[in-house]
Amino acid sequence: MRGVQVAVLAKAPLAGFAKTRLIPALGAPGAARLQRRLTRGAVRCALDARVGSVTLWCAPHTQLRFFRAVHKTTGVQCVAQPSGDLGERMHTAFRLHCAQGPLLLIGTDCPVLCPVHLRKAAQALIDGDDAVFYPAEDGGYVLVGLRRPQPALFDAMTWSTADVMSRTRARAREQGLQVREFETLWDVDVPDDLSRLDALNHEASA
Repeated sequence: MRGVQVAVLAKAPLAGFAKTRLIPALGAPGAARLQRRLTRGAVRCALDARVGSVTLWCAPHTQLRFFRAVHKTTGVQCVAQPSGDLGERMHTAFRLHCAQGPLLLIGTDCPVLCPVHLRKAAQALIDGDDAVFYPAEDGGYVLVGLRRPQPALFDAMTWSTADVMSRTRARAREQGLQVREFETLWDVDVPDDLSRLDALNHEASA
């Protein structure tokens, strides 16, 4: 399974830049601290899955102190996210990585995503599926994996809406892709998600 790469898309944990929808509940510094913790957790999950090389795609650039620290402590390569909307940035990651083999792409918003999820997705790609997904409860997805670039899945998509996953399914069918979907997971985007995150943290520390 070592041939499946993992890319983590991450915003820098800067006050007012990351997790802005949580600022009303946490304040800008608190939202930035949460982003820092979630990013480290996502990188740790990707490394612990041991499915292949891990790359951290950084916004706005790689030279921020936090990203340099992640590289120093984990050895993960940091790459600057390109310009464009989320779909353009995700497609760029697949276009560049898939030249070397299949890629799993994750963000930093899903604290329940764990190494076993990545291993299952990687195995599905190795077994021949064209695309794999872990849908999100909010209608998007927390993981997408592809054997080769599929620009039709990302082009002109309205992101952060409740029909992202359903529209992605329809596009995949139109392209004739063999798709594997796994269980639906939840992510942390809005203040209502924080109570579940607190419960998860309490359970982990118990």
